Amino acid sequence: MEPLRKGRLVARLAEGRDDMGRVMALRAACFPRRCGVEEDAQDTLSAHVMVEGPEGLLAYFRVMLFGWGAGLEQGYAARFYDVGPLTGYARPIAEMGRFCVAPGGVHPDVLRLAWGAMTRLVDEGQAGLLVGCSSFRGADWTRHRAGLALLSSEFVGPVEHLPGRKAEEVVGLDLAGPVEDRRAALAGLPPLLRTYLGMGGWVSDHAVVDRELDTLHVFTCVEVDRVPAARAASLRAVAG
Repeated sequence: MEPLRKGRLVARLAEGRDDMGRVMALRAACFPRRCGVEEDAQDTLSAHVMVEGPEGLLAYFRVMLFGWGAGLEQGYAARFYDVGPLTGYARPIAEMGRFCVAPGGVHPDVLRLAWGAMTRLVDEGQAGLLVGCSSFRGADWTRHRAGLALLSSEFVGPVEHLPGRKAEEVVGLDLAGPVEDRRAALAGLPPLLRTYLGMGGWVSDHAVVDRELDTLHVFTCVEVDRVPAARAASLRAVAG
């Protein structure tokens, strides 16, 4: 991927040990673990995208590109979800992970440039699906009841493609009950998940409790060909 620029911001691939050292420092700050180290087996399979400004590293994500559905077994999501229902998918699949933003980096242009870079990678790889794990902060699912209820009522994916249960501790979205205040529930969703849903994305029918990271996450999938036309045009305008 060639660097993307907007004003004094640039999105580019990480290169060398210095870049990766800064990446890991940001990831460790944004995804504090109860034990262990942040680097994992998926890092060697990934392209690492940095968004930088004059003040330094502002945002980051990694992307794994698999030639077809069976490759998902090597991805991060496959640690927690049975991705078998997607292994027969015949087009490339991009898995996005570890999306994080530095303090002060939550600026529309930073996020716009990050998604422009993601769009370029998806298009260059001819991916038909964009998948990932979208995390709520805090492993106690009852704190996220409203958001989970909204996902259960409106955003669970097609039965034939839904990943199965694999993790030791899971929560069925149906346990969250009815949606009482849709606007409040939508506001309570993680920003990354709202972005996925705004692109027509869907989620698994259950959430996984990750005690090590103190998060609760759902499998998320966007079918690239079904992204609303106006949203796709906007993303590709940034991607160049």
